[in-house]
Amino acid sequence: MNINEPLPQTRALRFSRYAGIYSALWKNSVIREMGFKTNFLLWMVVELLWFSLQLVFVSVIYLHTENIGTWTKWQVVMLMGCSHFIQQVFQGFFFVNCSQLPELVRTGKMDFMLLLPVNTRFVVSLRNVDLGAFFTAGSGLAVMFYAGSRMHLSLEPIVCIGFMILCAASVMIHYSIMFLLASISFWTVRAQGVIFGYYNLFNISRLPDEAFQGGFRRIFSFGLPLLLVVNVPVRFLIHKMENMWGLVLLLAMSLVWLIVSEICWRYSLKHYTSASS
Repeated sequence: MNINEPLPQTRALRFSRYAGIYSALWKNSVIREMGFKTNFLLWMVVELLWFSLQLVFVSVIYLHTENIGTWTKWQVVMLMGCSHFIQQVFQGFFFVNCSQLPELVRTGKMDFMLLLPVNTRFVVSLRNVDLGAFFTAGSGLAVMFYAGSRMHLSLEPIVCIGFMILCAASVMIHYSIMFLLASISFWTVRAQGVIFGYYNLFNISRLPDEAFQGGFRRIFSFGLPLLLVVNVPVRFLIHKMENMWGLVLLLAMSLVWLIVSEICWRYSLKHYTSASS
């Protein structure tokens, strides 16, 4: 028997185990959300109203101009739909969990997380799911579809797949940066201000990159890549493969930020003394 044969089985079993754990976390989230149905529905209504106001704002701007740089009205509408979609997917999977990390450290509940027989980052990052965010993410896709129809875009399956990959990379960038910021709580105990400060910066990603110039544009492209996370996927949909540099940069940024956040997370855990120490 080949000694390497058990390895794939071990990996398969490990994947199956974590898939089962995540399925249980989803079930718990559904039960929790359905226990407060009114709050669940009202929160979705508020999110949809806020998104609608953002679209009205764009319409008002384009009453006074035809273009922002090279961006037409319907291209910017698609940009805002994509931004809303990426933000809501991130919120559905990760935001609540990242924002609760400082509280886990402050109250000592992190001790319990460390004792669980699973990867600590896995359970800390994914233990809660915001189901309402996935429903409101659909409104972002609907707006993108409508804007695309007004621009008469024809999308091949390979373009749609590439777009979803880029969106996944954008979500990973948001998650990695916010998880890194949340890890500051191991040193400061409270880090909610920093976390929500970054979350408020998401609004920058709703704007065309050509609306910014000079150092500001470089900072939010290469430092905090908030302009890349939405502009690159939308440009890919509109212009297809014309700008490969942007695609490579976005994918590289997602990998770099994930690695940096993991290094900081492990370093923070090594210096964690628990709330009872």
